[in-house]
Amino acid sequence: MSETAAFDLDSIPYARFLGLKSLASGDELTVVMPFSPHLIGNPMLPALHGGATAALLELTATAQLALLHPRPRLPRPINVTVAYLRSGKPVDTFARAHVSKAGRRVASVTVEAWQEERRQPIATLTAHFLLDN
Repeated sequence: MSETAAFDLDSIPYARFLGLKSLASGDELTVVMPFSPHLIGNPMLPALHGGATAALLELTATAQLALLHPRPRLPRPINVTVAYLRSGKPVDTFARAHVSKAGRRVASVTVEAWQEERRQPIATLTAHFLLDN
C-alpha cells in the first residue's frame, strides 16, 4: 500500500502553525505533528502542550471526515472529549481517526494519538461532528 498526500491541512491556519501533515492509504488517514520546540507546554519535563495534542486529535477527525464524506464545508464539532493518557514527549506525534457512524447530519468519531509505539497512545478523542450539506 502506497501512501499519498491527503486532505490539505494547510487550508487551516492552526494546522499550519502545528506543522500538521496528512497521509492517506486508501480510506485510512494518518496525521503527523512533527516535533517543534514551540509545541512544548511544560519545559521542566519537557512535555507537549495539551492544547497542541487536542488540536492534533480534533483536526485528524476533521480531516478523516472530509476524506470520507466530502462536503462544501468542513465538519464542525458538536462535542469533544479528550483523554490524556501519558505525557507527550518532544518527538513526532501521529494520529489516526475511526468514524464509528456517519449519518446525514452527524458523525461519531474516535481518534488515537501516539508517538513511538501505536499500542501506547498518549491521548484519545471521542467526538460528534455536524456534517453540513
